Formats: sequence, structure tokens, C-alpha cells
Amino acid sequence: MSRKLVPREFFDRPAEQVAPDLLGCVLEHETAEGLVAVEISEVEAYAGEADPASHAYRGRTARNGVMYGPPGHAYVYFTYGMHFCVNLVCLPEGTPHAVLLRAGRVIAGEELARSRRAAAVTARDLARGPARLCQALDIDRDLDGADACVATSPLRIRVASDATGRTIRSGPRIGISRAAEVPWRFWLEGDPTVSTFRPHVPRRRKPDATPPAA
Repeated sequence: MSRKLVPREFFDRPAEQVAPDLLGCVLEHETAEGLVAVEISEVEAYAGEADPASHAYRGRTARNGVMYGPPGHAYVYFTYGMHFCVNLVCLPEGTPHAVLLRAGRVIAGEELARSRRAAAVTARDLARGPARLCQALDIDRDLDGADACVATSPLRIRVASDATGRTIRSGPRIGISRAAEVPWRFWLEGDPTVSTFRPHVPRRRKPDATPPAA
């Protein structure tokens, strides 16, 4: 991969400023099996303790501790009991902003990425969605805290190509129940790997089958 690594100071800004600038950047993970790289097409910004949708809204925990660390590190969490999602931390230590990497296009290591996903999956869907992106790149909690700005790290983020030159759109965030209307989801217009927008629908409680007491 010939692109330079994204410098740490790039992340020393609020997440909502960093997020659109990450579009077109490349996240790569090098394992014993080989390297897979994904060009990012969709992201979401989360503003820490000031953001009701952020994992850090209620303060620091064992789970979100990396968000309070230095910028440019990966915050990886497990969700729904089955999926991993990866974020990149923004702002100086103590201020837990982060950008969720939602989707992208596999540009290196497609065969390896495909071996980690369903056999019949299309190229478009290899890393379309935050869980699929982590599957394609083999990202799990072992990479929580990985420094994505140094060459010696297995997980690295590289700068966008100067030729990207595509329109960036923004809109409501996806899959959250609070502050979903905040337009901090950013994506490359027309990119086929971008998620289909579906507004959050609260889960309804099943009606009690037992009739009330007389």
C-alpha cells in the first residue's frame, strides 16, 4: 500500500470534523494470513459525554476506556452478542469523541476477506455495514486500543487518494434510539457500499397473553 499513514494530528479534532475527512481513507489489517484493506465510504461521528448516542454519554467504563485515550487509536466494541464494530478515537486524552467506520470497499486482499464472509457474498457487500467491515478485516476486541497511526501496528489508517474527488453527503445516524436525528452520518454519494437508510423503530413489547384479573 503506497498511501501514507494518516498523521495523529488529523484526529486531534472533534469527531464531527474528522468524520467526513475519513471518507476515501483506507483501513488495513495485517494478520498472519495476509493483508486486507478497505477504502472507507461511510462513517458516523459520536461526541462523547455531550452526545446521548455515544457509548461515553454516561462516563468512563471498562468497555469504553479507549475512547478516553489518545487520538488515532481504535475503539472496538461487541454488540448484539454477535458483532464487532470499529471506531477511531478523536480529540486529546480525556475527551471521548470517536468515529464509527460504517462501510467501505475492499481494495486489497479480497479473496481473504471473502473467506471470512459468506461464500456467495457480492463484492459490494463484503464490507458494507460496520459488522461486515469488521468481519472482512478480522477485527475483534483484541484490536481494542490499537494505534492506527503507526507503521508497526497491525491495524493502520492511510490517507485518502487525491483522486477521490466525490461528493460527500450527510444525514441522520443509523441504528440508534437517541439523537438519531443528528446529521453526523457522512457518506460518499453514489457509492454502492453505503448503507440503506432505515430510521430506528423502537421494539414493541409483546402483549401479555394472560387476561387481567377481574
